[in-house]
Amino acid sequence: MFGNWLKTSLLMAAIVALFGTVGAMLGGAPGMIAALLLGGAMNLWAYWFSDKMVLRMYNAREVDEASAPGLHRMVRELAGRAQIPMPRVYLIDEDQPNAFATGRNPENAAVAATTGLMRILTERELRGVMAHELAHILHRDILISTISATVAGAISSIAQLGMFFGGRDEDGRPGNPVVSILVMLLAPMAAMLIQFAISRAREFEADRGGARISGDPQDLASALEKIHRYAQGIPMAPAQANPATAQMMIMNPLSGVGLAGLFSTHPDTGERIARLGAMARGVSAY
Repeated sequence: MFGNWLKTSLLMAAIVALFGTVGAMLGGAPGMIAALLLGGAMNLWAYWFSDKMVLRMYNAREVDEASAPGLHRMVRELAGRAQIPMPRVYLIDEDQPNAFATGRNPENAAVAATTGLMRILTERELRGVMAHELAHILHRDILISTISATVAGAISSIAQLGMFFGGRDEDGRPGNPVVSILVMLLAPMAAMLIQFAISRAREFEADRGGARISGDPQDLASALEKIHRYAQGIPMAPAQANPATAQMMIMNPLSGVGLAGLFSTHPDTGERIARLGAMARGVSAY
């Protein structure tokens, strides 16, 4: 656990350092502050309202003990084991097996599962997936995602300003135009890669936390193997239309080619399964 938190902290430090570097290249503290304020305002709005926005994107419908008794009771029992408030529970009418959690804190959270997920998993496997999502809520991963998105968005804003106004050195003189252009083009991509790396680190931690909440790492490993196998050939229209939401899912809902591993929001499924298998055997893999 400590290793994943250390990795996340180092990645967060890297994205902040990158922000400072781009700001220095632009050479204007006022412009850097303005971009940060703009990015912060946009992501503050997202922090408060992203749960409602994402649930609407996926046409999720809230269910209760009357409409989905098994799922609702399962989430309630697991939330009790995790010692967090009972989140709202939603179903998404999509064939692709997947699930996500959203909400700014444990007191204002929701978990959502697709109908495709409900069909292909056993009760114990579904329990593992729901425990994984509750671990995201317990770890307040939405806050980490929001902070990284704020800084990454600010870097992109500054880079765009730099493309229009050019870079400056520390004395205020125009900088090397070639270096400035390279920084302005590559910095947003670097910020995106760091953001994806943070997301991957949090997925490993949610796997570990979910296995502990459910009490059986092997059930979650089995669920991940099934989801990976089925999801590859089943598109999910809302995810295709809103690719920024892909990082929320337990499995990447988008098909990737070429540099998919580098640009993936999720760790390799095989490695996730191997770590859970080691955990089931009592071997530390996190």
